[in-house]
Amino acid sequence: MAGRRTAGHSAGPGAILALALLLVAALPAAAQQQTGDSGLPLPRFVSLKAGKVNVRAGPTPKHPIKWVFLKASLPVEVVQEFDNWRRIRDSEGEEGWVFHTLLSGRRTGLVEPWAGGQRIEMHESADDTARVVAIIAPKRVVVLKECDGTWCEASIENVRGFVRQKQLWGVYPDEKFD
Repeated sequence: MAGRRTAGHSAGPGAILALALLLVAALPAAAQQQTGDSGLPLPRFVSLKAGKVNVRAGPTPKHPIKWVFLKASLPVEVVQEFDNWRRIRDSEGEEGWVFHTLLSGRRTGLVEPWAGGQRIEMHESADDTARVVAIIAPKRVVVLKECDGTWCEASIENVRGFVRQKQLWGVYPDEKFD
């Protein structure tokens, strides 16, 4: 059947692609948002609820375990849903499947996992000139209260302050939430 054209369809693949792109561009941004089986948006960031989370090769308990997370609260990105299973991506780009009850909607961020040893400053307010209340090492987890697209209010070990959003993995660039 490859290469066969049905009567009445004279548009080539390029014309069809161009029409599809025009239709997608004409849709409002909200209509383009994907949702999973849960009705929640995809992709989205969540955190690990449990201190031990098996990440599997597929969306059933019969699939082999690829690796195990051993720390609760780590942020992960949900990129796909199938029934009660969530395909997640970690800060290193690895993907696998976890059962939905092992995830939490609580937002956390991982401090610059790409930084290679650089520490970041947590400020008293959302201003680079504000008093520094903590210095945080890379790959430390902070709990996120809200983000305004530039700064996130966060806490770590009972210290609350503000960190630059671009210094965190676990929140999208320009994402806003409270």
